[in-house]
Order: sequence, then C-alpha cells, then structure tokens
Amino acid sequence: MTAKNWLTTLVIAACTTVPAFAQKAPDKFPENMIRIVVPFAAGGGVDSAARLLGKQLQTSLNVSVIIENRAGGSGTIGGKSVQTAPADGYTLLFSAATHVLAKQVLANPPYDPQTDFAPVARVGEAPLLMVIPPNLAPKRLNEVIDAAKKQPEAWVAAVPALGAPSHLATLLLAKQGGLTLTTAAYKGTAPALTDVAGGHTQILVDSIISVLPMAKSGRVKAIATTSAKRSSIAPDIPTAAESGYPGLVYVSWYGVWAPKGTPVERVQFLNKAVNEAVTELGKSGAFTALGIEPVTESTEQFRKFIAADVAHSAELLKEAGFKPE
Repeated sequence: MTAKNWLTTLVIAACTTVPAFAQKAPDKFPENMIRIVVPFAAGGGVDSAARLLGKQLQTSLNVSVIIENRAGGSGTIGGKSVQTAPADGYTLLFSAATHVLAKQVLANPPYDPQTDFAPVARVGEAPLLMVIPPNLAPKRLNEVIDAAKKQPEAWVAAVPALGAPSHLATLLLAKQGGLTLTTAAYKGTAPALTDVAGGHTQILVDSIISVLPMAKSGRVKAIATTSAKRSSIAPDIPTAAESGYPGLVYVSWYGVWAPKGTPVERVQFLNKAVNEAVTELGKSGAFTALGIEPVTESTEQFRKFIAADVAHSAELLKEAGFKPE
C-alpha cells in the first residue's frame, strides 16, 4: 500500500468512527424536580391520591416531586397549565375520569383531552356507592328501582357535578333500571350528601370514599356499589350485579398525563416509574385506604381505555339529552 493510499484509508476510517463518538449521551431524565398538577382543591380524594403517588415517586426516583393544586374551571385551569407547559416530562397532570370528558361536558373546552395530552399511566379505579335516606324502606337495589318505578315523582337523584362519574353512573342506573329519573344538580358531594341524609333528595351515587363515612354512621343507607366486585373497604355492601343489575358497572378512575409532544422515551420511563410506585402503594395498603384499587398498564392500554370510556360516557350523555354548558 502506498503512502497516499494508506493516508486515504486512515482518513476514511477516522471519518466513519466520528459518529460513534458524536452520538448523543444517554438521557439522564429525571435530574430536576417533577411538578404534578392537581386540578382540584387540596384535601380532596384526587389530591390525596396524587400526594401518595408523588411521595412514592420521590423515593424511587430520588428527585423532588411537588404537588401543585390549581383548581377551577371544572378542572380545566389546572389542565391548561399542564397542556401549555414545556413538553419535557417535568410537569405532569394527575386527575380523575372527569378530565377526559371536557369536550362532552363543556360548551367551550380549552383543549381536547385526547389529542392535547400524552397519556402516561392509569393508576387506579374506585367504585361508586349508592345511598338513600335512612328512613326509606328499600334495602337492596332492586327494591329501590321497583319503588322508583311505582312513584317516579317521589325519587330524585342528587348529582354532585355534571359530567363527573357520579353523574354518568346515575344515568347508567336510570338506563339499566328502566327509570325516568329526575336529577338535581349540586355544587359538590357535601351539599348533595346532606340533602340525601335529610330526605330532600332520595338517591346519590358517588365516590365510595366520600360517601362511606356517613353510611357507616347511619346518616344515609348504603344500597350497592357499582364495581364488578365488592370493595375491599366495604366488603359487606353488595354490588349492583349481585342485586340483579350486571350492566350497572361504572367506576371512577385516576390517571397521569404529560403535555403533548413529550419525548416518547420519557413518557415510557414515567409509565414504568408510575406503575412501580402504584405497585408499592398497593402492597402497603395506602391506596386501599382511599378506596382505590391499584391499576398498572401500558401507555397504549391507557390510551385505548380513555377512548372506550369517552365513547361510553358520551353515549350516556346523549341518550339523556345532556347539553354542554
């Protein structure tokens, strides 16, 4: 080989090896603080679940994780703050099933929950509990439905929030039971529950963790849960299926989202981290204490779940003649 050829070969070899050294270093995400936005006030069920998850993530990832409450606008103020945040995986949304129904419930939603966010993980689901005033005679779901059919004017269902799982479950109750059920809208669970306890309205279907304490105290009467199986925190209360209505299954659920455009590898990393954290919270019983059954699934499974949930809920709202407000 001539000196010229040898030099040419050396130059070519050097050029072909440069890219290997010039490759991007591995992503060391996360290195900074992670902010989890909860679009509801502090102290509620969603906030409590988010704080448990944040604490577990902080331990496992060895970075600071803070919870920021940004309530208002039916959850859209907090949601908007995440949607418009840098898509780097450091700002996340922790919300409930209500989040994905913004387009179906609000007349002018500020975003599309299915296209403007990157689903990270669904973390758990919680059954709803149906209660009635303690002085009414029915003890089982079939008895409530029979009574409501005989005297529909005497049975009014309280709805704590339009478009929330409590609202959708109430619509499903009417559909499955063949009822013409009058509903009364309230601003939250507390006033709705108070009116049921006082006999001013006769039915409330809402989060088990919110309703169970008053049921245990006897101020309202527990009738049935809307889960596929009995709740671990209320094993003595039958499911709707056990009362003859297997189609009355509707649960509240919780999930984590990132802004649209967040790098896929970071979303996948977060999915794995959240799933591992949820598994630990399940083992410790921390989630169970809130009435939440842990869920671990892939980002694609979560995306498909959202699509199915929105389709089912939209159908119930349409059949009920609901108009976005």
